[in-house]
Amino acid sequence: MNYFSFFKDGRALYCLLFTGILLSFSTVYSRNFRNTKMLSYQSHQVQGIVSDGTSPLPGVTIVLKSTKNSAVITDFNGHYSIQASPRDTLIVSFIGFKTKLVPVNDRAKIDIKLEYDATTLQEVRVNAGYYSVKESDRTGSIARITSKDIETQPVTNVLAAMQGRMAGVSITQTTGVGGGGFDIKIRGQNSLRSAANAPMYIIDGVPYSSSPIGSGQTSSIFPTSTSPLNSINPDNIESIEVLKDADATSIYGSRGANGVVLISTKKGKSGKTRFTITSCTGTGTVTRFLKLMNTEQYLAMRKQAFVNDGKQYGSTDYDVNGTWDQNRYTDWQQELLGGTSKIYDNQMTVSGGSKNTQFLLSGTYHSESTVFPGHFGYNRGGLQVNINHRSEDNRFQMIFTGGYSVQKNNQPASDLTNATRFLAPNAPALYNADGSLNWENQTWENPLRNLNAKYESKTKDLIANAKFSYELSEGLSIKSNFGFTDLGTQETRTAPSTIFNPAYNFTSQRSVLYQNQTSRTSWIIEPQLTWEKELGKGKINLLAGTTFQNQTTAALYQSGSGFSSNSLIYNLAAAKVITIQLDDETQYKYQAIFGRLNYNWQDRYILNLTARRDGSSRFGPGRQFANFGAAGFAWLFTNENFFKNSSWLSFGKLRGSYGTTGNDQIGDYQFFDTYGTTSVNYDGVTGISPSRLYNADFGWEINKKLEFAFETGFFRDRIFTTAAWYQNRSSNQLVGIPLPGTTGFSSIQANLNAVVENRGLEFTLRTVNLKKADIQWITNFNLTFAKNKLLSFPGLEGSTYSQQYRIGEPLNILLLYRLKGVNAQTGIYDFEDVNNDGVISSPYDRQYTADLNPKYFGGIQNQLTYKGWNLDFLFQFTKQQNRIFPMGTPGMMSNQQTRLIDSWQTIGNQTAYQMYTTGTDRNVVNANNNYLLSNAIITDASFIRLKNIALSYTVPLNLKDTSCKVMLQAQNLLTFTKYQDGDPEFSTIGYLPPLKVVTAAVQLTF
Repeated sequence: MNYFSFFKDGRALYCLLFTGILLSFSTVYSRNFRNTKMLSYQSHQVQGIVSDGTSPLPGVTIVLKSTKNSAVITDFNGHYSIQASPRDTLIVSFIGFKTKLVPVNDRAKIDIKLEYDATTLQEVRVNAGYYSVKESDRTGSIARITSKDIETQPVTNVLAAMQGRMAGVSITQTTGVGGGGFDIKIRGQNSLRSAANAPMYIIDGVPYSSSPIGSGQTSSIFPTSTSPLNSINPDNIESIEVLKDADATSIYGSRGANGVVLISTKKGKSGKTRFTITSCTGTGTVTRFLKLMNTEQYLAMRKQAFVNDGKQYGSTDYDVNGTWDQNRYTDWQQELLGGTSKIYDNQMTVSGGSKNTQFLLSGTYHSESTVFPGHFGYNRGGLQVNINHRSEDNRFQMIFTGGYSVQKNNQPASDLTNATRFLAPNAPALYNADGSLNWENQTWENPLRNLNAKYESKTKDLIANAKFSYELSEGLSIKSNFGFTDLGTQETRTAPSTIFNPAYNFTSQRSVLYQNQTSRTSWIIEPQLTWEKELGKGKINLLAGTTFQNQTTAALYQSGSGFSSNSLIYNLAAAKVITIQLDDETQYKYQAIFGRLNYNWQDRYILNLTARRDGSSRFGPGRQFANFGAAGFAWLFTNENFFKNSSWLSFGKLRGSYGTTGNDQIGDYQFFDTYGTTSVNYDGVTGISPSRLYNADFGWEINKKLEFAFETGFFRDRIFTTAAWYQNRSSNQLVGIPLPGTTGFSSIQANLNAVVENRGLEFTLRTVNLKKADIQWITNFNLTFAKNKLLSFPGLEGSTYSQQYRIGEPLNILLLYRLKGVNAQTGIYDFEDVNNDGVISSPYDRQYTADLNPKYFGGIQNQLTYKGWNLDFLFQFTKQQNRIFPMGTPGMMSNQQTRLIDSWQTIGNQTAYQMYTTGTDRNVVNANNNYLLSNAIITDASFIRLKNIALSYTVPLNLKDTSCKVMLQAQNLLTFTKYQDGDPEFSTIGYLPPLKVVTAAVQLTF
């Protein structure tokens, strides 16, 4: 249990008021066993610190047993002070811990240690977006992690902190380059368009665009652009909730079709002003390399290829004709990707405040270099501020949260990972003796030439939110949420003439600059009204509100070529030819009205109804508005009389939901007739031409969600389980429908009557394995079985999607040839001729389907605490298939995996791989090309990974109000897999995989 969630909903401040009233002198009459005597006891001040044995606990409630009216709460340091009589008893209570009775016994100083209590797990309040709900009363599907899970991980992106920790949430890091992107899917892929499956992000109540930052034309953070969430420092996050089913997401309407990710940052706490300084340093390296041939194996392959082709060595066959050293060996993966990324992270936080006003101010700076040769790196600095204020009568409340960050990225303009595929192990050295690049008499293209081409970006991001609430009367409150975001990024990518061999004598006239400027500004206003009332044996909760949102995006993408000097390459005005590739400005407007009705009868039966009417500017007149809603129910059967006295079943709940959400992630102005400028001038005037056709019937995608779940707790919740079954069906797909060429357009944006289904099972398990005075061991386990299927697609066979999808199969498939094996007589691959026409050709013979979706995935986390020591480790696992890493045609001048040693050489050989060729035998080359499009490239890529491990120790200091913690953390430390071609988690070929990161940190609080 994390104490921050207790403060977030403010129940402690509502229920317990610090009175500060001194207890009067009281006279206690007692009869001594020898004689009757009047004794008077004077109240005195009792103080001390409340902790869990290792750390102080803020927010703990302390009440006198004699009055139960006077109460205090501990400050940020866990310190308390209360007036009590010598014979009184302190009642000490805190959510997540057992209530403790502590006799005063004439003591003036009493330090109290609380024990964790698993039975109160149900009392944790969960952020559901527009409202919070007690875990036991939750009718929707919400996954949650807190700062205790996040702060153990040396990551720079919040999505990395979520990997392996949430059922139904699949997250893959798309590159190991600093500032790169992530792919996230919440309960599968709903839309045919891959770009329309991103969830909705909400940061402290402010919607944040999921669109990547910058342009794919200028970015080198391949294969995706920079993640928009890189601007958020994970160390500033208090909790992350993921809303999954209809009951949880439908209140967000169209924006919740693919799930909602709620990010709450840390808030100030009352008490003495506290300073926390954290300094971290670490290293990052590539997790796994491919197993490639050494020089001896490589040359044997090359020589056999010449024998197979009946050829002699040519003048350009430098690797085998003696031009290059036959005894030289270079591990090019180690040479180009084997560097060590240096990581530095520093943060300082100050917080404190009074009972009514609290504040938090945090500053951070992060820096990391790359594993590539050269001086490259990613840097981020940020500032986070939070102010909370509550009036003396507790009726008015104000919360302000703001975050500002600056990111600077400097990377090679191309990923050097791809270069390792084509370099012979006996290729020349990279540098000459004088330190200059070695071109070896023009016999090769030095891969480090690409380091002269750079990608640079600078991103500034502001996120601000203000919430105001006022209690009009008992149970009736009005509040409003105001949010603002402002993002600006500048990107440049250069291709200078210095990337070419100096022998070519290319000048700066050959140099090119690509430049992109993107800005995105949005605001949101959400007035709301809430009403709570007890009606008979039940409680009713009503919420009504509206949303007004506006987002403006501007993009300018230009290129310039022909510079008088490379020193002027970043000055676009110095270019001889300037081309404006894109100059675009779009506006997105969104309006909605939403409501929620929740009825709880005797804490047994709970009904939750949510509804929303959305309006989006992305659709035409008559199609802009749509209605979405959901119903959720829960039956807490352990609150029934026949279960109340159960000694083994402590909690039981059956819940379910059904509802609809929408999707408008299609881009702006897609329904309009639009025009663009042409590159053709007529009489000195630049003309325009139509770029899109008008479609008045263009409307919403619809996602219907159904779920049933069963939650149980055993032995006072020391064992807590959840099992959920879900089914999501997305229809009315927004796609480009092909048109005849005679129309002048290849497609028109429209709704397709195709249905995509995601169905699955999710399991979670939490166990308190050991709980003693000084030691505790908790295990968290999650497992997801997911199945994606295209249920229907009218006219699929005759559409342009016919070689991309199949009815009854997942969306993420490959259509492949089926390999029969290597012909022992010819030494060439044989493939199945599906249509029996005697020719292996696409698309007729590519009918084998390979499913690249995980069959199941999950994680198991263990948290162990012993006195001042804390050990936390997480194993992530996935059952999946992936593609092998292609290296080109075996026998040509590029290295290969060591497994290709088992290749055909003479008639009668039974081998796994066909004969080598230098590239002159077209039959062998064509067969190899078909091989790379066959089921032979699909292999088991299942893995178990020690995703995260963190060890910390709180150093015992004899300093008042000062603590010191030493931490050692690692990410992607160990991987167990049968996959032979690098990182099994990483599905993108030719790009740097995620890194193994190890860090050490010191945290000082005073």
